[in-house]
Amino acid sequence: MELFFVNDCFLLAFIVNVLSIKQTKQKIIMKAMILSAGYGKRLNPLTLDRPKPLLKIGNETLLSNTIKFLKHYGIDQIIVNVHYLGEQIIDYINKNKFNMSITIVEEKGNILDTGGGVLNAIQHFSDKPFLIINPDTVWTLDYSKELSLMEKAFSLDKEKKCSMLVIDKTRCFDKNFKGDFNLKNNLINRKNKDDLKYVYTGLQIIKPEVFYGADTKIFSINKIWDKLIQSNELYGMASNIDFLHVSTLDIYKNLLKKI
Repeated sequence: MELFFVNDCFLLAFIVNVLSIKQTKQKIIMKAMILSAGYGKRLNPLTLDRPKPLLKIGNETLLSNTIKFLKHYGIDQIIVNVHYLGEQIIDYINKNKFNMSITIVEEKGNILDTGGGVLNAIQHFSDKPFLIINPDTVWTLDYSKELSLMEKAFSLDKEKKCSMLVIDKTRCFDKNFKGDFNLKNNLINRKNKDDLKYVYTGLQIIKPEVFYGADTKIFSINKIWDKLIQSNELYGMASNIDFLHVSTLDIYKNLLKKI
């Protein structure tokens, strides 16, 4: 009986080890970029003297909430791009530490827009897929489950270049959202532009290669998306979480009452 028990222990250890290896293989995303360079003009006058990512929801800044979400998910390196009032974000990160690797990439001179901002930091991601995340969404731990499903699907299809999390616009806290995309058979499209049903949540998995060969330094990431849409290579997953997003001053004030 004792020998049988020992053998059982070895068998159990072997199974756990195999499962651990399998999970590790599925975990391909270890780095993330938080887009934090924008002016946040729709939040004026609050953003006249502070950058949008440092606005608070409850006891947390939007930036802190995003960093903690990424840390909880298992991201081990974060890149944050800054431009407008960037020194405040740099000081904030340096003071709070967050006990993880955070690299600041400054956009000096002209702001580079979303696509140009990522391109400017692309050397930090080698050739591996990474996350791009907007800090103005109120990220909760529930999003970890959806991100995990996205990552698993991404890891199973080596040809995938980009996959984004979208939400039916009827589930947006801001009812003025008109929609960014449609979603059919897990593919994103912009057909029927007068009836776009889905909104981008601010979370995507993307490969660095889609930025290679960019013909300009300043451009919106929409340029990347449109190119992928044309070749049926922009994938999407619909979120089941009500979308809380700091879009305008009025929405921000209403969110403060809700949260």
